[in-house]
Amino acid sequence: MRILVVDDDPLAGEMTGALLEFQGHDVLLANDAMEATHELDSHDDIALIVSDMYMPLINGIELLHMLREQGVMLPFILLTGDTPDDALRQTPGLSACLQKDAALDTSLERAVAQALGA
Repeated sequence: MRILVVDDDPLAGEMTGALLEFQGHDVLLANDAMEATHELDSHDDIALIVSDMYMPLINGIELLHMLREQGVMLPFILLTGDTPDDALRQTPGLSACLQKDAALDTSLERAVAQALGA
């Protein structure tokens, strides 16, 4: 599966991408919402989006809403450095909201499998 990872922190994006590649996925990286929309326009085989929450200009939730308005209905997993509250976890259209912590490798693997219906 090809997964788009959106994170304004290149190191964090590469680390998330490495976790996903280790799990057998093909990963594309984008540094912001504009790059994400470009990658989505350029690659029709993207199956899932994993986005950081806190990015300048357009945050992860705003990116989700923007994509939904454009008709992009791909599964969307949000990552945050904070402990996500119930309101954030229950955002309509969000497949999962995960904290970037020591257990991210297993929680991300589970969330990806669930989002992709595996």
